[in-house]
Amino acid sequence: MLNDTSGFISEEDGTIKVRSCAWSPPGDHPVGCGVILTVKDGKVVKVEGDPTHPITNGRLCPRCLALDEVMYSPERIMHPIKRAKEDRGKDKWERISWDEAYDMIEAKVRDIWANWGAETIFTLVGTGRECTLYAPVYGPAVMNTPNGNSTAPFSGQACYGPRATISNYLLGSGYPEMDFAQYFPDRYDNPQYEVPRYLLIWGKDPIYSNPDGFFGHSVIDIMKRGTKLIVIDPRVTWLAAHADYHLQLRPGTDAAVGMGMIKILIEEDLYDHEFVNLWCYGFDALYERVKEWTPEKVQKVTWVDPEQLIGATRAFATNKPSTALWGVALDQSRASTQAGMCFLDIIALCGYLDVPGGIVLSKPTSFIGQWRYDMSNTLSEEMAAKVIKDPTGKYKLFNASAAMGGVQGDTLLNYLEGELPGFRDDEVPFKLRMCWMFGTNPLACMADQPQRWYKALLPLDFIVVNDIFMTPTIMAVADLVLPLSTFAEHNGLVTPHFGRNTHMIGAMNKAVEPIDTKSDLEILIDMGKRLRPELWQEFDTAEEFFDQKLQATYGFGYEELCNDVVRQMPFHYRKYETGELRDDGQPGFQTPSGRIELYSMLLPVVDEDPLPYFEEPEYSPYSQPLGVVFEFPLVYTTGGRNLCMFHSEHRQIPSMRAMHKDPLVSIHPQTAEKYGIEDGDWVTIETPLGKCTQKAKITLMVTPKLIHLEHGWWFPEQDGEAPNLFGVWDANANNLIPHESVGITGYGAPYKNGICKIYKAEGPKG
Repeated sequence: MLNDTSGFISEEDGTIKVRSCAWSPPGDHPVGCGVILTVKDGKVVKVEGDPTHPITNGRLCPRCLALDEVMYSPERIMHPIKRAKEDRGKDKWERISWDEAYDMIEAKVRDIWANWGAETIFTLVGTGRECTLYAPVYGPAVMNTPNGNSTAPFSGQACYGPRATISNYLLGSGYPEMDFAQYFPDRYDNPQYEVPRYLLIWGKDPIYSNPDGFFGHSVIDIMKRGTKLIVIDPRVTWLAAHADYHLQLRPGTDAAVGMGMIKILIEEDLYDHEFVNLWCYGFDALYERVKEWTPEKVQKVTWVDPEQLIGATRAFATNKPSTALWGVALDQSRASTQAGMCFLDIIALCGYLDVPGGIVLSKPTSFIGQWRYDMSNTLSEEMAAKVIKDPTGKYKLFNASAAMGGVQGDTLLNYLEGELPGFRDDEVPFKLRMCWMFGTNPLACMADQPQRWYKALLPLDFIVVNDIFMTPTIMAVADLVLPLSTFAEHNGLVTPHFGRNTHMIGAMNKAVEPIDTKSDLEILIDMGKRLRPELWQEFDTAEEFFDQKLQATYGFGYEELCNDVVRQMPFHYRKYETGELRDDGQPGFQTPSGRIELYSMLLPVVDEDPLPYFEEPEYSPYSQPLGVVFEFPLVYTTGGRNLCMFHSEHRQIPSMRAMHKDPLVSIHPQTAEKYGIEDGDWVTIETPLGKCTQKAKITLMVTPKLIHLEHGWWFPEQDGEAPNLFGVWDANANNLIPHESVGITGYGAPYKNGICKIYKAEGPKG
């Protein structure tokens, strides 16, 4: 039923307007953009921004505006569909009912429980969508297995998790975020707030990506109020072009840049002595570590101009308050832990944590964190011990971390392939039998070396996928597809930063009834009641679930949130002074030392260095033999976003595809001339590991040494059946990414750095 009496609905002349917050499906990060959905004759006919929303103020990206195209696309999957295992790769789908679909899952799970053990079932969960909240824990709990993967199948879990994890270890807090007055109803006019003098944007392009719950246009808001920019990015993005300082580094060298900045901060006496003395641990050891990183050495390693490095560091440190953003680029190198340490160290040395106009902090606990924790404890000790780990003992931090857990992505592929070193005769203790995928299209978007994942998944007995459109992954390996409702067709919650630094909670208010689709949470509740009903006795519906969790944590219920649409969280600064960042109520930070750990007391426990260091990427001009470097003379980076697509989604939406028709590789004019490439030519990008083909975009956004590829591309207009699979192998940048090129923590992977050569090629097949 629609919520029919609440304040978020208005009706006039048979037209209903519903105030809501956007999340997904279709894909998006949990910004919770305010939308007004106009409904006539039971259909969404218009999407517009909600000017009363305290964060987005009526502004929307093209993806939200195209919601109706997604909802009523003729290509959308609107009913459960199945096919025989022997027909994988073939377009031989049969429509079935939800009861039939649930019966199939229940029968298969119970058969596996009886004959093989629940540990032989595993889940894969994508990043960004609403299912990120529920599926990483609830999916495995439903099937009583420890073998879930929460950003899958990402090598090194190289998205958000590395940053969240190092925040846990160094700060003992939730994900730190730029202060854009997000907690205050009166926003920038709040008397507590101070506009930052400088904003350091490191490895992030927030206007295009709006990542993890951060509203990217907030950067423009504070720029209008006088904030100046420092940008660390290999490309000349729009923000870099408007920055006072642009540190145009070689991809994968973020830690070296960071150590150079730390050296300048300390040796030029630019750091906040009072904050460091009171609240930081390990200052002297950090200084000893960075002494060698002169601006000249940083330039040799990273290509960053010394004057830019010195000027940016001085400007950031001497203009209080200043703030910073860090992005996925810091996750996507094997030195992600070290890059994240440098970022946090710089913020701490400047004293910008939890002060007006600086970086806001919160404890890494919320009702989301608590119910995730409670549900993960529903496994017996015996079953929990069967989580798949590398027998050599690598990646200890991964399973010790409060940020992630389950099965590390590289280890999972090794296990599926039966090639884990340490097992005698290459035998694994048990064979994996079933996979359930939530919000992920790995063969197109996340999987490094995707052909290996394809071959590894094919032998499984049963594969279920939840999604809204046919994807290459579904066509390749799925046996059963459960169709998802969009955010306009179900009730839900939006929690920016996945509960780690949530400034608001928004209601996804159902505007229209779904035809024959369900939300991820509804599916999990339905299957939970069938398979492990003892865990689901307190609620029957998603709405009851939300109400129970909100009441227990915040003292208000789901209906109240639906009426208000958005509720901002209480907030004040300098919580480390009042004991609100620690469970024991004492001043300081929730770390072993009680301080920000510039020298980590926890990392040595997992055999990691307690201080940042630089590790040259595995495939770089300086780590590979000269012959390899001569053959592959260029450096590539990947993953820059565009406004109209979310990862591998929206390729079949006409208005979005019209805005961005083809995958583009950005090439400097000098480089293009050298290789005889013109704008619009199709170009093959080849590395020692693989190759892909994209269309040339000749631009000054990259240096002559660097090219940039787009990720997540496939072609819904092409033949979907195997082996073509919608052309998924042709333009896939992940063909170039090495498997298991990660640090000893198990985090970080080089999705954004490698070496390559380029040459003209033919275009895609259709």
